[in-house]
Order: sequence, then C-alpha cells, then structure tokens
Amino acid sequence: MNIFLDEVDKSWHSSLHDAMRTLDPAYLKHLASSNEWLPGQNNLFKAFSLPKPNVRYILLGESPYPRAQSANGYAFWDNAVDTLWSESGLSKPVNRATSLRNLIKMLLIAHQYLSPDDTSQAAIARIDKSSLIQTLAELFNQLLNDGFLLLNASLVLSDRPKTQEARHWQRFMQCIFGSLKPQQPELILLGKIAEQAAAFNEQTQFKTHRFEHPYNISFIHNSEAQAFFRPFKLLDA
Repeated sequence: MNIFLDEVDKSWHSSLHDAMRTLDPAYLKHLASSNEWLPGQNNLFKAFSLPKPNVRYILLGESPYPRAQSANGYAFWDNAVDTLWSESGLSKPVNRATSLRNLIKMLLIAHQYLSPDDTSQAAIARIDKSSLIQTLAELFNQLLNDGFLLLNASLVLSDRPKTQEARHWQRFMQCIFGSLKPQQPELILLGKIAEQAAAFNEQTQFKTHRFEHPYNISFIHNSEAQAFFRPFKLLDA
C-alpha cells in the first residue's frame, strides 16, 4: 500500500509499514480503491511528513474535517482557512470554524492579548496584531517546527460513525506510540475519542495532558490548556 506513503518522511517508513500490518486488510483495500472518505489517499499519512526524530509531542484529535477543502491530513489544520484576522476581529473563515475559533481565542487569552472576560469580535478587533502571525499556515508550521505530530485518533472520516472508524486505527496507533517510546514525546489528548488513546499509553507511559475538544466553548477558558501552550508563543510572528 505504498500509494499512501508519498507524503511521508522516510524516517517513518519502517514504523508505518509495521503499523499498517495491524490494519484489517479488507479495510486497507477499501481505502485504496475508494474515494468516498477524507482526507483522501494523498493525505492519509500527511502528519508523518514531520521527521520521526523531531517528534516531541503527539497532539491527538478525533477525526478529519468533514470537508474535502479543509481536510489535509493534519489534526485541526483547516486547509480552507488562510487569513486569521479581519477588521472586525477574527476572519470569517476562522469565526465559522468552531474548534479553530476557540483554539485561537484560548491562545489569545494565554498570551494576555485578550481578557477572559471579553472574547468578543470587538475585543479581538482592538488587538494590535502587527507583531502576530497572520495566517493559519504560520500557526501550524510553528507547531510542526516545535515537534508536534498532529494526528487524529481516526485518520479517516467516512459515512461510518466516528467511534466505529476510530476502532480500525487503535492497534495502528498503539504501534506508532510504541515506535516513539525511546524518545518519550508528551501526549496531548483533545476530546473523548482521543481519550481512548490513554489505553495505548499504558506501556509507553508518555507524559499526558488531557483537555476537552476545542469544539467546546469551555476550552477557551481552560487554564491548564493555556498554561501548556503559553511557552510556545504560537501567535508571535
């Protein structure tokens, strides 16, 4: 199934071949022959473009975005979003994307650009953004530069329920985690489906951070999430 490995850094090839052997052959055959799923064959393992030795964190979301123009193989990276800001605050594409909107607001609070008491568009519009990043690509490239492996618990979104799809990938994820054990990355679990990965961590014992999925408005005010992400200064240009 080398058709899936075009976007993969060569440092992952051995680990991915081992992990793919844990997948149901019929399931793999279906993925290879169908285009009725996201993020598509070319992007399935896109997260593994980050060289394996560079992995310092595993950020685990739930599943790909449900839109072809948005799903690019990296967890939480909406490929349809470019500019972060507008004169009225967040750009329209960011403001429409609930998880992304809440993530940006959480980061703004973490870096004290925004008061937790007022996260409105008007409050964001008043921020001087001249020293901030301007695009979503800048944000996610910074995450990659900081060693974040941006995975979803289910690498595929189809017409099946997300929890059912994620079960296909459990042994795969366990194998990937095992291959990273020598370098002991930290694990960030975002959401209930990602929480299932805690079971894979029993043998690897990675330091683990658990936060609600950013879709939840409470994520904006999660002080533990703010404290974790603050040192990375992800919004600074």
